[in-house]
Amino acid sequence: MTGCRARRPASQRGFVIVAVLWILVALSSLAMIFSVYLSVSAHALAVGDDALKTEALVSAGAELTAYRLSLARDKKPPHGSFHFRMDDADVNVAFLSEAARIDLNFAPKEILAGLFAGLGASKQAAADDADRIVGWRTRPVPGGGNEEEAFYASAGLGYSPRQSLFTHVNELALVAGLPPALMERALPFVTVFNGTSDVDKTIAAPEVLVALSKGKPEGPNDGLGAQPQQATGPPANGDASALPGGDGTTAKSPCYRIEATVTFKSGRRAVSEVVIALGDASEPYRVLSWQNDLEPRTSIPLRRRL
Repeated sequence: MTGCRARRPASQRGFVIVAVLWILVALSSLAMIFSVYLSVSAHALAVGDDALKTEALVSAGAELTAYRLSLARDKKPPHGSFHFRMDDADVNVAFLSEAARIDLNFAPKEILAGLFAGLGASKQAAADDADRIVGWRTRPVPGGGNEEEAFYASAGLGYSPRQSLFTHVNELALVAGLPPALMERALPFVTVFNGTSDVDKTIAAPEVLVALSKGKPEGPNDGLGAQPQQATGPPANGDASALPGGDGTTAKSPCYRIEATVTFKSGRRAVSEVVIALGDASEPYRVLSWQNDLEPRTSIPLRRRL
């Protein structure tokens, strides 16, 4: 009849319904994927924002430390701590002079052996490990045989000893024969930033004091009146025992190790360690080392709130 529409077969209507349902499912999946993308992006941006904030807060802690020490002029404290708040974060800062640590470049081998012995090595093994460290930092004698290099070659190592100053304490991992577990235990007590063989007993850790006592027996006047002297480099024969003040109590260093703990309101916590060298009015300080995401180690109590 004229004016009457032809009705579609039921099979065609069912096909259209199925197609529409598939389109709805696809749109729903796309919406879910976009929602997950937005969530992940927001989280990534938040993490990145926290990282930037942490770096800025740790930098502020280093600058405040340098400022406090500069105000003290010639009476710089060997250690200290303070606290400050900024935006949504609390920052705890503790600083300690590098004179509290044994310098790998200038410490006498007897003190190095004493440190390793105190950390669990046998007396002979500790002496051997100290010899290897001295060999690593010692310049070879011109025209003479390089026994240390030959030792590394005979050990099957694919590298030679530096035979110069340690540039980082992690170079201990390259010293031949030094057990990794012993190296890990020694890291909190050694440095390359002290610059002398001197150690300040008033702030040194018990493990360092044991090493000093084993390296050189104390007399009734030991360390009294001793003035620390800046070392210019390791002796040609590697024997740093000739350096003065190996166990003085008045040792000072222009370098300080800073531990900054940043706690955000969200509960996230970040610990960074920065080593700075104090300078002058034109350059108040220089950053020598910066490590993030550390476990908190300091036991220095908070003394003052800014």
